[in-house]
Amino acid sequence: MISGLVRRAGLVDVLGAVGQTNVQGEEQQKLDVIADEAMKGAFARTGRICVMGSEEDEDPIPVDEAYGYGKYTLLFDPLDGSSNIDVNVSIGTIFSIHRRKTSDGAGTLSDLLQPGRDQVAAGYVVYGSSTVLVYTAGFGVHVFTLDPTIGEYRLCHHDIKTPEVGKYYSVNESYYSRWSNGYREVVRAFKGDGTKDHRKNARYIGSLVADFHRNLLSGGVFMYPADSRSPQGKLRLLYEAAPLAFVAQQAGGAASDGRTPILEIEPAGLHQRTPLLIGSKDDVAFVEETVARVDGAPT
Repeated sequence: MISGLVRRAGLVDVLGAVGQTNVQGEEQQKLDVIADEAMKGAFARTGRICVMGSEEDEDPIPVDEAYGYGKYTLLFDPLDGSSNIDVNVSIGTIFSIHRRKTSDGAGTLSDLLQPGRDQVAAGYVVYGSSTVLVYTAGFGVHVFTLDPTIGEYRLCHHDIKTPEVGKYYSVNESYYSRWSNGYREVVRAFKGDGTKDHRKNARYIGSLVADFHRNLLSGGVFMYPADSRSPQGKLRLLYEAAPLAFVAQQAGGAASDGRTPILEIEPAGLHQRTPLLIGSKDDVAFVEETVARVDGAPT
């Protein structure tokens, strides 16, 4: 449903902003709202979900009691990178699935506030030159492409592995002046300043799923560090960082907030933010080591 709307965005009235902000304080695009409603409508009546959480909704989303309460929870970012909609840049949907903690009845906030290590499945969809679904259920990472002629996703890559050292680094360098000295040192190393050992090519789309997908397949590291304006980081832990971290781990990569593995962070709030460092295992380790050496232990 979302893929079809994205592909027809210039032909139907779904481009532009709706004139209001979401719980994150971000301006909502029309497709943000439509994608959010599509996700809720698709899962609320399945009988497999007991509660949902979305980037666009401040509180947990109840499901339809008439269809029963399932044993799973669903967290999702319905349309990641929505600021790129109007300029036809790849965007996506991210999802995370946990088993419920409570025994029965309607799900609660506590069912959603679980660490990433307890995910039973996670993944994302990229709406690009083709619509691609990438997911893991803890047994490797698999890539499917939507075949619009039959309306089905078809397996195109089985049990993919990301390179241990990648070609690319992805970061918004316009925030360079706000970073700690450790991250500035990392970027200088990636540019080849002083040494060529860690030199990489810069690739930054500004759409998290698109940047992550490229680096997952080709190798590389995506960074969204904390900075002087966002000391707690900018990306959301539960429905952006954690599901992508699970995918990265299952593909042989790694993810952390710069010091702690993303999958080990205990969430305290539905919309908790975090810095994110994710991608090829050795590249993530290099960034962590550099930041620890230059910035020292956290206070």
